[in-house]
Amino acid sequence: MFLAYASRYGQALIDRRLYLPDAWAQDESKRAKAGVPEEITFATKPEIARDLIAAALDAGAPCAWVLADALYGSDSRLRRMLETRGQPYVLAVRSNHRLRFWTEEGLDETDPAAMADALASEAWVPHAAGEGSKGLRLYEWARIALPSTANPGFEHWLLIRRSRREPDQRAYSFAFAPAGVSLGELAGAAGLRWTIEECFERAKDDLGLDHCEARSWHGWHRHMSLCMAALAFLAKLAADLRRATWGKANERSPAIPAAA
Repeated sequence: MFLAYASRYGQALIDRRLYLPDAWAQDESKRAKAGVPEEITFATKPEIARDLIAAALDAGAPCAWVLADALYGSDSRLRRMLETRGQPYVLAVRSNHRLRFWTEEGLDETDPAAMADALASEAWVPHAAGEGSKGLRLYEWARIALPSTANPGFEHWLLIRRSRREPDQRAYSFAFAPAGVSLGELAGAAGLRWTIEECFERAKDDLGLDHCEARSWHGWHRHMSLCMAALAFLAKLAADLRRATWGKANERSPAIPAAA
């Protein structure tokens, strides 16, 4: 499992942890042969994700949004941990994720797909989810406010993305965001999740991330650490080039705001 960090200048992998299946965790013979430390016990992938994210935040990594796919977005403990920290997130969830709300009529049970089906056509607005190899990745987006006891100054949303060509293709996310955030900002944040795939692509194709033949716990972590360090070095070079290029562009176009 990996944790990535992304900014407008680039992205890199910043932490890793080998998932140890329960069968392995309970097998003393296998643990001894692989050199698994005694303090390592079985942990689910969402539990590992919570540890990796918390460690990065505790270390002071500046973070506007935490992003993850539906395996982690469905973990209520991860969401609560981030909300307790006042840390905004956009976490994917499945279309059939069970949602329960108290209304005047009583307990209402629904799911993201049903809520999206009930939206009016004017609720959908086109926004870019970042830039791909062929230009801006445009989708239609909508959001629905969720009742919650969010921290003061924060809001909960169900964020929905659908294909412009095939409207039946939809993706859903829970968003915990500062009050007043726009739909475009949520769409832009959600679109950054693809950057971890770019990290994997470069680390595998150019740096041998997937060429590990280690048979030990420490060997695997060492190989991954070396690949991550190389990837971070390349990301730093690319970021410096982008800063220099954009700085010169702004010098030629003083009317462009600094935040552009």
